[in-house]
Amino acid sequence: MSRTAERQVSFADWELVRQGLCLEPLLQAISDFLDNQKDMIEQVRCDLTRGLKKAETGRNGLTPQQVLRSLVLMRVKNWNYRELRERIADGCTLRQFTDFYCLPVPRHDAFNRGFNRLTPKTLKAINDLVVQAAVGLGLEDGQKLRVDTTVVQTDIHHPTDNTLLWDVVRVVTRLIGRLAAALGRRRIKGFCDRTRSARRRMQEIQRMTTRQRQQQQTARYRELIGIAEEVIESARTALRRTGKARGKDIITDLAVAETRKEIEHFCDLGARVINQSRRRVLNGEQVPAAEKLYSIFEPHTDLIKRGKVQTPVEFGHKVFLAESARGLITQYEVLDGNPIDEQHVVISLERHRQTFGDVPKLYGSDRGFFSEKNVMSCKQQGVKVVCIPQRGGTKAPEREAYEKSREFKDGQRFRAGIEGRISVLFRGRGMKRCLAEGRERFELWVAAAVLANNLMKIAALLADRSSRRRKAA
Repeated sequence: MSRTAERQVSFADWELVRQGLCLEPLLQAISDFLDNQKDMIEQVRCDLTRGLKKAETGRNGLTPQQVLRSLVLMRVKNWNYRELRERIADGCTLRQFTDFYCLPVPRHDAFNRGFNRLTPKTLKAINDLVVQAAVGLGLEDGQKLRVDTTVVQTDIHHPTDNTLLWDVVRVVTRLIGRLAAALGRRRIKGFCDRTRSARRRMQEIQRMTTRQRQQQQTARYRELIGIAEEVIESARTALRRTGKARGKDIITDLAVAETRKEIEHFCDLGARVINQSRRRVLNGEQVPAAEKLYSIFEPHTDLIKRGKVQTPVEFGHKVFLAESARGLITQYEVLDGNPIDEQHVVISLERHRQTFGDVPKLYGSDRGFFSEKNVMSCKQQGVKVVCIPQRGGTKAPEREAYEKSREFKDGQRFRAGIEGRISVLFRGRGMKRCLAEGRERFELWVAAAVLANNLMKIAALLADRSSRRRKAA
């Protein structure tokens, strides 16, 4: 479990500091900033001790400082867990940044468990504290705001009905084998391995030409659906027959219970896949996107269509971002489904008012956020320059003249900067594709990327300010 007491500094730690080992300027500025943010550490501490009866006793684990700083370092450098552990263990300066110093660095899975103890709500609160600290330091005044939406992908293969059915067959068969091994059996009586037949049907469908699909696809799908139904029914029968079976010891019993739960979970998802495949392929029905399942591993995945030529269809979640003039992401939200962009304007203005005490003087977005109601709301709330291009329709002479004005064009140039911020989050902070499992960890992934971006921007702004002061002196 997690240690909650502050780490005691050793003589070896003091020796490292005395020798003058220096962090790179960016990490040093982030470290100095985090040293003064006790509220953030307290938020992390509450998550690490959540559910523990005696948090002060037991084996020592990662401290709140180590968890938060390691998470920030992982996203700043865009490393995976193994590389994070190796870099910290091999580098004196990174040990200093992550508050390990001369202590042994745990295995990579310890970082994984520590990060997963955090909740999306906590990281959102920490991001809010970071923005408030930037405002308190005079680094951001909130005079300008630009917003946009993007799609963060989930870690799935491109979904087709045949590959989803194949996933169901192979995963359920593998789990039944795991259950048999835990019970000390070679196989479970009554369950037949149909993975070879399912793989052949799936590959036949994959290799069909357009003409072959018109003539042969339905028959192959009917066979594949039948195999998947047989596997699911056999798995449920196996669960009923082994309901009273027990393992050799308590640990084995726990493994058996967990495996049974997984089998039930994937059987339920498999039934949904079979239903949508039958409706779409055999019955010729147009299945609504909200009712479709795009992955049995990430069932929370949404299908997003944004009218992009290169990526007409994306699988993941839509994310709303709002950025200030200094590059701080003041708002972010992981959305359900594919909501229209224009619904975020009024909400984002209200959140901006809560953070900065007033609405921005300039509000910039692309044409997806346009509606007459949104433009009027911005003006009524006190936004002086509303840079939202009209979407479609014939423009009135006043509107056309306004969109050709200097202030509107300058506002649109400012708005274009959020595209670069999204690119940095994707390429530099690892936000393009979420490699974590589950909806909650998806939100953690996005929040960690936003937190790393904000800390890097604050560090750069503080360094620039101190540089200007030294030159002035």
